[in-house]
Amino acid sequence: MDIDDILAEVDSHAVPRETRDLQELTRAWVTERSAPEILPWPDGLMERVLERIRRQIELVEEQTGNTDPKANFRLIIIQTELERFKFLVRSFLRARVAKIDAHALHHLSDSSTKVRLSPSELQYATAHTSLLHAHYHSSFLSQFPTSLQRMDDTAGGISMVEGPDVDKAVFVRALKDVEEPVYVEGTDTAFEMRRGDVVVMRWSAIREVVMAGDVELI
Repeated sequence: MDIDDILAEVDSHAVPRETRDLQELTRAWVTERSAPEILPWPDGLMERVLERIRRQIELVEEQTGNTDPKANFRLIIIQTELERFKFLVRSFLRARVAKIDAHALHHLSDSSTKVRLSPSELQYATAHTSLLHAHYHSSFLSQFPTSLQRMDDTAGGISMVEGPDVDKAVFVRALKDVEEPVYVEGTDTAFEMRRGDVVVMRWSAIREVVMAGDVELI
């Protein structure tokens, strides 16, 4: 650990929890938007952020109508911060819902992906798949033999369930020195990443390092 790591650790503890949550939410949004796969639901972070939004909304409702100029100025600041948090939450959720819409059946059939969904997202994916199947069945699937009406058929060793492109190229930045070299499957290429390095590589090669929090997508 060098002096930069020590200073970074001290700074992280000196930053207020609300500011750290804002930084984590921003990073989660950027990462979710850039990653081809849906990422694990940040349960603790979202609980804190949604609770903060709820408390700020209550405070705004209580202070509305106060004629004190100082109170009005404070209310403007609170409303500005509230809108910033709401924008990030909406954008983060839109990025995740877009992935669920694109590959709903994959998210439900793949156990490793299914556990990354929040309870609400799991309910949404299930309803989305049911509605889609009902629509397809009424439109054309009902005309097919029963054996050909499944949307998750794997006959002939070929799955009809389409998943995200895990070989998509992504830009990543190392948040700290990565201890083990990052190998690209199917090649002899390996990357040694040091803090601050920015590289572009396949998502499948860097996925686990991103999940571990050693690097971030940009």
